[in-house]
Amino acid sequence: MNIAEYSVVNKVVTWLVVLILVGGGITAYEKIGKLEDPAYTIKEAKVITLYPGATANEVESEVTFHVEDALQQLEQLKRLKMTVNRPGYSEVSIQFQDKYKPEDMPGIYDEVRRKITDMQSKLPPGAMKPIVYDDFADVYGLFIALTGEGYSYRDLKDFADLLKKELVLVDGVRKVVIAGEQHEQVNIFLSRTKLAELGLNPQEIANVLTSQNVASPAGNLRVKDDYIRIHPTGEFDSVQGIGEVLISGDGRQLIRLKDIATIERSYNDEPKLLYYRNGKPALALGLSMQSGTNVVAVGQRIDQRLKELQSVTPMGMQIEAIYDQPSEVENSVNGFVISVLQALLIVVVVLLFFMGVRVGLIIGAVLLITVAGTIWIMEMADMELQRISLGALIIALGMLVDNAIVVAEGMLVRIKSGMNATKAASETVEQTMWPLLGGTVIGIVAFSGIGFSVSSVGEFAGSLFWVILISLSLSWLTAVTTTPLLCALFIKPDKKVEGAKEVDPYAGFLFQAYKKLLLVALRFRWVSVSLVVTLFIVAIIGFGYVKQGFFPDSNTPMFFVDIWEVEGTDIKKTREDTLKVEQFILQQEGVVSTSTVIGGGSLRFTLVYAPESQTAAYAQIIVKTEDCSKIAAIQEKVDEFMRVELPNTEPKIKNLRIGPGRDSKIEARFSGPDQKVLRELSDKAQDIMFTDSEAKDIRDDWRQPVKVIRPVFNEQVGRQLGITRTELTAALKQSSVGNSVGIFRDGNRLLDIVLRSPENERDDVAKLNDIQVYSHILQQTVPVGQVVSGFETVWENNIVRNRNRAHTIIASCNPIGELASPLFNRLRPQIEAIDLPPGYTLEWGGEYEDGREASGPLFSALPGGFLLMIIATILLFGRIRQPLIIWLVVPMAVIGITAGLLITGGAFDFMALLGALSLVGLLIKNAIVLIEEIDLQKEQGKELFQAIVESSVARMRPVMMAASTTILGLIPLLADVFFVNMSIAIMAGLGFATILTLIIIPVLYAIFYKAKYRELA
Repeated sequence: MNIAEYSVVNKVVTWLVVLILVGGGITAYEKIGKLEDPAYTIKEAKVITLYPGATANEVESEVTFHVEDALQQLEQLKRLKMTVNRPGYSEVSIQFQDKYKPEDMPGIYDEVRRKITDMQSKLPPGAMKPIVYDDFADVYGLFIALTGEGYSYRDLKDFADLLKKELVLVDGVRKVVIAGEQHEQVNIFLSRTKLAELGLNPQEIANVLTSQNVASPAGNLRVKDDYIRIHPTGEFDSVQGIGEVLISGDGRQLIRLKDIATIERSYNDEPKLLYYRNGKPALALGLSMQSGTNVVAVGQRIDQRLKELQSVTPMGMQIEAIYDQPSEVENSVNGFVISVLQALLIVVVVLLFFMGVRVGLIIGAVLLITVAGTIWIMEMADMELQRISLGALIIALGMLVDNAIVVAEGMLVRIKSGMNATKAASETVEQTMWPLLGGTVIGIVAFSGIGFSVSSVGEFAGSLFWVILISLSLSWLTAVTTTPLLCALFIKPDKKVEGAKEVDPYAGFLFQAYKKLLLVALRFRWVSVSLVVTLFIVAIIGFGYVKQGFFPDSNTPMFFVDIWEVEGTDIKKTREDTLKVEQFILQQEGVVSTSTVIGGGSLRFTLVYAPESQTAAYAQIIVKTEDCSKIAAIQEKVDEFMRVELPNTEPKIKNLRIGPGRDSKIEARFSGPDQKVLRELSDKAQDIMFTDSEAKDIRDDWRQPVKVIRPVFNEQVGRQLGITRTELTAALKQSSVGNSVGIFRDGNRLLDIVLRSPENERDDVAKLNDIQVYSHILQQTVPVGQVVSGFETVWENNIVRNRNRAHTIIASCNPIGELASPLFNRLRPQIEAIDLPPGYTLEWGGEYEDGREASGPLFSALPGGFLLMIIATILLFGRIRQPLIIWLVVPMAVIGITAGLLITGGAFDFMALLGALSLVGLLIKNAIVLIEEIDLQKEQGKELFQAIVESSVARMRPVMMAASTTILGLIPLLADVFFVNMSIAIMAGLGFATILTLIIIPVLYAIFYKAKYRELA
C-alpha cells in the first residue's frame, strides 16, 4: 500500500491533515508578522571622534589614522567603507563581512568598542573620546512631526518628552527618539571694551562661573541622634541669578556680573539640525518596532494611544505622520493579498477551462490547502508577510498545481476508463511519485542561489527561496495524499453503453493539432534543431541590447529633494534657500505634504533610506504626493525652479528605492596619495560626464574647498607679553561663537553658560585686530593685533575622504532616464582612458559595484545548485542520455527571455536574473514528466517512435497547464515595479520553454535513440 492508497482508504487521517493545514493557515494569517519590505541587517557601524580646533588634514593624521589602525585588526572587517575628515570631526564607517548573521552583530560591536578603547591612549590632547554608533541602522517605521503655531521649541520638546514616555510603553514599540531639538544656552555678552577698561581676565570670570554652580557634597554632621546633610546656598536658581555673581575687577573691587554683561537665555544661534513640516518649525519623533511583531497591529495600538493622549495635547499642537510604516505595510500587504487572490482566481479558471469543472475544482481546493499550509509554516518559522514572501507566493501559485495536475490527469484517465478509484490512485502515484518529487526538488533548487547567497541582497530577497521551498514541498505532499482522496470522491467513471466504442481521451482538436505539428517536427528533426539553434544565437546577440538594471524605484508616492549649498555655507543661508524651495513645492498640484530637515539627513524611516551626515550645507525635503503618477511632473518643475532661482545650489532629486543601493548610480572612484592630483582626476571624469547630455547630478564627494582665516601668531611678541597660542585661540573663539564656561542646571535640562562678545563686535571681520586677549604679565588685556603679524585667507579642503585607508574621491552622476547601464557603457571607456599617475587607481562604484556584489555570491552558490539538479536528473533516470537531452534544452530558454524583455522594454535587473534562474527548474520539471512517460511506454512494449508521439500527446495537457497556470498567475505582478521584470522573464521564457518541452525534447529523444519516422493513424 503506497501513500496515495493509504490516503484514500484512511479518509479520516487525510481529512485531519487537511483540517490542520487549513485551520493553521487561517489562524496564522492573523498572527503572522507583516512588513512592507523584508528586514535585512545593515552590517555597518560608525566611529565618530571630535577633535575641536584641528583642520581636516590634522584630524586625518592625528585621529583617523589611529582609529583606522585599530579597526583594521578586526577579523570580521570587510572594508573601511568610507572615512570623512572635516575640521574637528572624524567619521569612520566600517562594513562587516556578509557572512555574519544578525545574531552575530552585538558581539562584533562589542569587539569594535574594545579595539577603540584600547586605542584611545594614542589620541592627541584635545581629542574627545570616540563614540561607536551601532544603532544608526535602526529603522523608525513610524516617523511623525510635532508642530505648534506660536509654541517655542521648548514647549514642543516638553510635549515630545511626554509622548516619548507614553508611546514607548505601547506593546511592540522598542524605542522612541526625538530629533530636531534646539538646545538652549545662557549667553553672557561681555564687551571687550569694558573688559579692557576694568582690566578683567575672561578666564577668571569663567573660573568663578564654573565653580559657582557645581553640585558638590559638603558632608554631614551628627547632631545627637540625627545625621544631617550640609548643603550651602549659592547655586544658580535662575538665569537672572547668574548676574548676581561677584567678580574681582581692577584694584580688586567686587563687581556684579550683571553690571558689566548682558545675560540672556536663548537657543543656540548655530543649530545643528532643523526640522520643518509644511514650512513650519517642527520636532520629529521616530518609533522603532520590536522585531518579529505585526507592524500593522502595533500601529493600531499606537493610534489608539495617541487618541487617548488628545486630552493632554496642548491646543494648536499637531501630530502628523511623515512616514507611517504600519499604514504602508497594511496597504502593501492588502494589495499583495489581492494580487494573490487574483492569481489564485486566474489559476482556478485555467484549471476549469483545461480540466473541466470537477477536476478543476479539485485541483483548486488542493491549491488553497497548500497555500494555507504554507502560511502556517511561515508563521511557525517566524517569517513575515512582506513584498518578497508574498511575491514568492504568487510566483509559486502556478507551480503548486503542477504535481496535482499530473496526479489528477492520471486518475481521471484511469477512472473514466473504468478502473477502481483506489487502484487508480495507487497506480497513478506509484508511477509518478518519484519523478514528481525529483521535479519538485529541482524546482526548489533552482531558487537556492538566492536562498544561500551571502550578501545583503541575498538577505533581502532570501525569503523568496524559503517560501518556494515550503510551498513546493507541501504541493508534492498534498498531490500524493489529498489529490487522490478528492479525485476518488468526486470523479466518477463514465457510464458504459453496451456496444459503444471506447472513447479516445486524446481525440480532441487541441491534442490532434499538436500531434500533427509534432510529427512534422520529428520528420524534419534536423531542421527543427537547426531552427532552434539559430534562434538561440540570435537571442544571445539580442541580449546585448536588453536594458540592464539593479533594483527599481519604489512605487510609494514619495520622493526626495536634496539641496547642497556651496561647502562652507552658513546653515541660516541653507535654511533660507530650502524653505523657499519647500514653499514652491507646496504650491504644486498633487503635493500632499512636505517634511524638511536642514543640516543633515532625517531619521532612518525605512531600511533603504541612508541619511546624510550632519553638515550645514545640506538639506533634504521629503515630498509626499497624491499618487506616483504626479511625481515626474513635480520633479521636473522643482528642478527648473532651482536651476533658475538657486543656480549656486547642487540639487539631487531622487525617488525612494526598493532594496539595497545608493543615491548615485554611476561612481568613478579615484584613490591615491596626493589630494591635489585626486581633485584633478575627479575634474577630468566630471568633464567627461558633462559632455554627455543624458547625465545629471554631476559632482564629487570632496565638494568645494573653503576659505579659512589664519591669524599669523607672532610667537616672539606673544612670549614677551605672556600670551600663548591657546589663550589667543580662546580669545578669538569667545569673540566669535563664545566659550562654554559652565553648566546651568534646569530640571532635566543642562544649559551651557557661554561667554561671548556682543553681536556688534563679532560680525565684522575688520575688527579681528581689536579683539582683546588678557596678558598675565601686563595684568590687562591687549588687542590681538599686537600678537599677530597679520591675517591670511587661504583655501583648504573641508572634506577629506578615505576608503580602505587611502585618499579616495568619487566623481558621480545619474542618468536622466530610468536606467544607468546605457550611460555607464558610454562613460566607462572614456573615463578609463584617463591617464593615471603611478600609485593611483580607478574603481567603479554605484550600480555597477552593487550589481557585482549582489550577483557574485549568487553565482558562487549556483554551481552547487546546478550540480544537485544534474545529480537529481541522473538519479531519476539512472541513465545519461535523458538528462543530457534535458540539459541541452535548458540554455534555449534565453530565447524567450530576450524576446520578452526587448518587446516590452523591460530591464534585466536582479529580480529578472532570479526569474531566469527559476526557469531552469520549471523547464526541467516539465521535461522530466514528459521523458518519464516516454520511458514508461517504451518499457511497456510500445514501438519507440509510437511511444515518443503518444507519450508527448498524453503529457501535453499537464505540461501546457503547468506553464499556463504559472504564466497567467503572474499577471498581477506585472503591475508591481519590483516584480515586473522578473514576471516578464518567467512568462516569456516559460512560454518558449513550453514549446521546447513539447517539440524539441521529443525531437532530441528521437535523435539520441535513433527512432525511425513512420506515419501514425
